[in-house]
Amino acid sequence: MKLKSLLLRYYPPGIMLEYEKSGELKTRSIDLLELSPGTDVSALVEEIKRAEPLITASRTEQVSLLVQRLQEKLRENSNHSFYLFKVLRAHILPLTNVALNKSGSCFITGSYDRTCKLWDTASGEELHTLEGHRNVVYAIAFNNPYGDKIATGSFDKTCKLWSAETGKCYHTFRGHTAEIVCLSFNPQSTLVATGSMDTTAKLWNIENGEEMCTLTGHLAEIISLAFDTSGNRIITGSFDHTVAVWDASTGRKVFTLIGHCAEISSALFSWDCSLILTGSMDKTCMLWDATNGKCVATLTGHDDEILDSCFDYTGKLIATASADGTARVYCAATRKCITKLEGHEGEISKISFNPQGNRLLTGSSDKTARIWDAQTGQCLQVLEGHTDEIFSCAFNYKGNIVITGSKDNTCRIWR
Repeated sequence: MKLKSLLLRYYPPGIMLEYEKSGELKTRSIDLLELSPGTDVSALVEEIKRAEPLITASRTEQVSLLVQRLQEKLRENSNHSFYLFKVLRAHILPLTNVALNKSGSCFITGSYDRTCKLWDTASGEELHTLEGHRNVVYAIAFNNPYGDKIATGSFDKTCKLWSAETGKCYHTFRGHTAEIVCLSFNPQSTLVATGSMDTTAKLWNIENGEEMCTLTGHLAEIISLAFDTSGNRIITGSFDHTVAVWDASTGRKVFTLIGHCAEISSALFSWDCSLILTGSMDKTCMLWDATNGKCVATLTGHDDEILDSCFDYTGKLIATASADGTARVYCAATRKCITKLEGHEGEISKISFNPQGNRLLTGSSDKTARIWDAQTGQCLQVLEGHTDEIFSCAFNYKGNIVITGSKDNTCRIWR
């Protein structure tokens, strides 16, 4: 094995190794999830050298510099204030979803008008209208980190794959017998997974447009699905109160997570694939061991349905958003509630961490989005101006752009 190059990964902190093995170029990562601005660099580099045979003594200085750059990145952006940059009246009929590409240079909107539109963030200019669906375009996604493809899932029971560059439709995936309500690309951007009201999920090959397999076993609609960061497993959450974990290469069910007593609202893996987080209408989130499917904790405290939940990039923190108008932050290791985010005057339907993990973004039916300090729970900013419920909000990869989508039929870009 011969090391060719070292690359930085800012969020979560890590170093990517490009190396040659038997004539083939391969990559693997050194995850530095515990890195902080105060970490002792030389001690960490010695630890990396002991654990990673590709990092030899001659690379010590280079690795030290990379670690220092990661530390600098962790110090950046922490006090960013957001200002309204643009208001876009994107569609005539209501919006369903909004999504940013990795850099935040462009974003997409789905609508009841049966189209998906691609927008340039900086100019607010419409780049493409993706037309062809025969019903509501509900689920939309970029194949991040690449961002050169877009998938759209529709109430017309099909999913379409498009070029983000040209707006051309590559494939129409047919096979579901009811509305498609969620979808996701795998990290390698070789597969698209779709979840449907027909109780199944399907995996599709991006290259040839063929169905790879159908994930059957749920007894009600699938409303949430996500791949783990390796792309080896996929998780589906259903209105049948269960979550299933599947092998992405075979479509075989690995295990079913049974424990919630109402519909599932969210289901996802932690970055290192060790934990699974599920949120439910039963007012709780559950934390599961991803290796054996056993429940390791139930996160309680909310007085109403959990509408969204997430990990930060490193998997150390968990955030929950509820119909009770509050959000909570838990420590993944101790499972204790660290802080409560109070201030919204309506249910919170969306929550996400910035990439640095020190800020939270929430979107609410009270027509505002808010930025919070993830440790103290203090509200740092209220993003006001929408005239109806906010159903979607997200940070870009750098954490310096926010997009909000509202039932008032506008998207707002904040920077």
